[in-house]
Amino acid sequence: MSEQVRTSVTTHCPYCALQCGTRLHHRARGDGPDGARVTVEPDDFPVNQGGLCQKGWTAPAVLRAPDRLCTPLVRDGAGRLAPATWSDALDAVGSRLREIRAAHGPDAVAVFGGGGLTNEKAYLLGKFARLALGTSQIDYNGRFCMSSAAAAGTTAFGMDRGLPFPVTDLADAEAILLAGANPAETMPPLMRHLGRAGALIVIDPRHTPTAQRATLHLRPAPGTDLALALGMLHIAVTEGWYDRDAVQHRTVGFEAAWRRAAAWWPERVERVTGVPVALQREAVRTLCTARRAYVLTGRGAEQHSKGTDTVAAFINLALALGLPGRPGSGYGCLTGQGNGQGGREHGQKADQLPGYRRITDPRARSHIAKVWGVPPEHLPGPGRSAVELLNALGTADGPRALLVFGANPVVSAPDAARVAQSLSRLDLLVVADFVPSETARLADVVLPVTQWAEEEGTLTNLEGRVLRRRRLLSPPPGVRSDLSVLRELAVRLGEPPDRYPDEPRLVFEELRRASEGGTADYSGISYPRLDAGEALYWPCPERPGGPAHPGTPRMFLDGFAHPDGRARFQEVDHREPAETPDDRYPLWATTGRVLAQYQSGSQTRRVPDLLRAAPETIVEIHPDTAARAGVADGDLAWVQSARGRVTARVRLVPSLRTDTVFLPFHYPDDGRANLLTHAALDPRSKMPEFKVSAVRVGPAGPRAASG
Repeated sequence: MSEQVRTSVTTHCPYCALQCGTRLHHRARGDGPDGARVTVEPDDFPVNQGGLCQKGWTAPAVLRAPDRLCTPLVRDGAGRLAPATWSDALDAVGSRLREIRAAHGPDAVAVFGGGGLTNEKAYLLGKFARLALGTSQIDYNGRFCMSSAAAAGTTAFGMDRGLPFPVTDLADAEAILLAGANPAETMPPLMRHLGRAGALIVIDPRHTPTAQRATLHLRPAPGTDLALALGMLHIAVTEGWYDRDAVQHRTVGFEAAWRRAAAWWPERVERVTGVPVALQREAVRTLCTARRAYVLTGRGAEQHSKGTDTVAAFINLALALGLPGRPGSGYGCLTGQGNGQGGREHGQKADQLPGYRRITDPRARSHIAKVWGVPPEHLPGPGRSAVELLNALGTADGPRALLVFGANPVVSAPDAARVAQSLSRLDLLVVADFVPSETARLADVVLPVTQWAEEEGTLTNLEGRVLRRRRLLSPPPGVRSDLSVLRELAVRLGEPPDRYPDEPRLVFEELRRASEGGTADYSGISYPRLDAGEALYWPCPERPGGPAHPGTPRMFLDGFAHPDGRARFQEVDHREPAETPDDRYPLWATTGRVLAQYQSGSQTRRVPDLLRAAPETIVEIHPDTAARAGVADGDLAWVQSARGRVTARVRLVPSLRTDTVFLPFHYPDDGRANLLTHAALDPRSKMPEFKVSAVRVGPAGPRAASG
């Protein structure tokens, strides 16, 4: 039994980017494992205000997962993963990495990170990749989350922060436009704020639980959100609703953007999207006449091969109405993963260095090199983005080894069968995780690491607020922290051990210096300030000799982050997805999440209550469409695209479009929805096209009770 560290701590939920405040309690007596004696209660933190969703309430159950990894595993000569000592496992990894680098160069080794890693882990992982390995080949699963919004936001505003205002501001809105998000299922406590708005306008092809609570629900055909956003801008301008003063004095590029939107008159938009003209006009009028209004985007708008342009079109609408930077109004993106914001700020992305710096910027390279104690030329350049990296694995000019920390791409990546094939071509696959995920089961070496209640650190939620994760328990015997693993591997690769601290506080102190002067400046944030309860939003620069910077909860009030202080309209136009339905594959498939599961499901599928609530892959389908396909409610059906076939339980949904089916992506094996999805990439963000695939449906077996 592991050593008890504390009897209770104030910390945060391990799941989504709301990072709901929680209080964990560890009972002093009990015969079960530590996890069985951990209970959770909601804290009165601003984003959740005393509420939690199903996942938050059941989070302690993951601590007692029966298949928790507590011993390193190394694949033996018979092809089996066998227990090994830490020394043997790390020696084996270090030796193989040295051999592969010597034979094929540093870019023959790649790293794949995760948006759930703490800021300290994300920072040290990027440093390890670029110094200890010397590779440019690092990216992370956050590329699948909000890279399109990040690219569009950076272009428009000069920087990217999911919400440039506190979540609590939303409760005072008179109108909110929510494009491509279903927070009633994906982050339910957010509905406490959205539900107080005067009007909620939801854009979603599905009549989701969020759409059911909307004042207006616009249901565009999958893949046509961009056309709808252009049409809404058209109505705002032609009917005189837009803010001429804000456009003239706070932005540039309106005329070029308007030339594109001018061609999207309401009747044309209705033909392309299916959204009636009357609903278009009502939505625009509601938004434009509100004194306090917000435009928010989510994965439904972003996970397309034109996702950046789609988000840019919604930002254009927000800018035309003068919302960003107006007190009580704004534009924001609902970040998905727990540390999706911080995870991309400090060096996991292929093109970024800590502090949200561009890796191609000579000044950024010089600053980071100085902090790391190496010449700037020692730092590699940009590498491949996530999908490009996964597809290149084991090819003639691609990486031959991969280290995975905090991700499960066998389930979460598009065209999942191809990803599994890519992993099988590797000379070495190393996975650090706390449960045997589907990706870990394919590994040559599995390293058992700590999970949320067993570690210290920081995370950054969707508001850009930096939060403290606090440890309740020591990890089980045989389990090490990711920071310790990185340090030990770095030493085996010839690096000095003091370059890779394994104490989170020490890593954060270095992160502060590395981020100083960058877009995401954390230099004025410290553990003592966070532990004292200060609400610190980046940028929060250090003020030597002066009063501490209070942080920046609300951005753009005095200007945008471009040198001239003005926001940029972006010239975008609608285009078709990478593939469209045809005679062979006549339906749209769109993927997403359900209330009781999270991401690849490697955690939530190990929680009995959540698994009972959502035990298997389902396919939502309209009754008429199901009848034509020869399937009935409760049947097993196959859903097939040009890339693969999924088996799913049929759920009839009369409110669904007849041309669309929906599948959640949380499940393994032949239930992986990402066997269907297309790996076509957005040219700017490199986001894959998760939200639209052409499919067909047919019967896979008789009706049976799920369970």
